[in-house]
Amino acid sequence: MNFTTEKNRIYYEADGKLLAEITFIDSDENSMTINHTFVDDSLRGQGIASQLVQAAVNEIKKQKKHVKASCSYAVNWLAKHPDAA
Repeated sequence: MNFTTEKNRIYYEADGKLLAEITFIDSDENSMTINHTFVDDSLRGQGIASQLVQAAVNEIKKQKKHVKASCSYAVNWLAKHPDAA
């Protein structure tokens, strides 16, 4: 699946419909917080949310910032993948 990356947002659309999205905001000058994850019901169970969080972590680290999360899915994902952040 090819995600589109924008400033503070990674998403997937098909036929003009938003099907998956993750957003992250600046927490302070040294960190960003993943604050929202969405996956349409039609894509659930395929690991899309996990791919989104990994993509967001990669983008945040590319900016040389620490990863934080307030979105419950991202909080749980980071707890299961402590080496990722």
